[in-house]
Amino acid sequence: MNTKPTSFLVFINGAIENAEVHDFDDLYLRFSYVIGKDWKICSGLEEGTTQIAHKSVQVGSKIVFNFPLEATFRSTSPFGWPQIVISGYGLDVFGNDIVRGYGTTHIPISPGRHRIRIPLFVPRSSSRFQQLLAWFFGRRPEFIDPKVIAFNAGREMTRVQSHGYVQVVFNVVTKDMDELGYRIESKHSSNTSQQRSDTNEATYIDNYHI
Repeated sequence: MNTKPTSFLVFINGAIENAEVHDFDDLYLRFSYVIGKDWKICSGLEEGTTQIAHKSVQVGSKIVFNFPLEATFRSTSPFGWPQIVISGYGLDVFGNDIVRGYGTTHIPISPGRHRIRIPLFVPRSSSRFQQLLAWFFGRRPEFIDPKVIAFNAGREMTRVQSHGYVQVVFNVVTKDMDELGYRIESKHSSNTSQQRSDTNEATYIDNYHI
């Protein structure tokens, strides 16, 4: 006798492929996942650190990592869909870690292969005096906890500057979402309105409203 599942699974694998940052030739990345209270990471690394990589002559100004990603998530609700938070760092002339960019994106909802370019940014000093101190000591402002960028609260008070991008590829597989009444809907679906009017039994998930 088959019993109805009480949760669904999201499987991902892929890689942090490459990055491009302004004015720097070397970089390493730290990544972590941010999930809602109904979610659990069943397998895979919750956080990790890539190797230090350098700009390659063969690929122009890109810094190549090809660092593998793999994780399995379980949940009873799509609210709090997983996000990956990436922080870029490099060493200054004194050997100190200097932040070179933060970025975040949701794990794609639709099953399949997705290549995403994540914009990187760095916080800016709030005054000219602090900017002068940052330049003098070679240390720019940084977040105590990089995961803060995955949340909206307080972000409007933070001054930031664009600083490049990280390119990530995800292969996504979901399991048991249909059985729980969730149907994944593409933002670019041409028959969205028709589907919504024809059935009230399923909860539709929009790629940009999770």
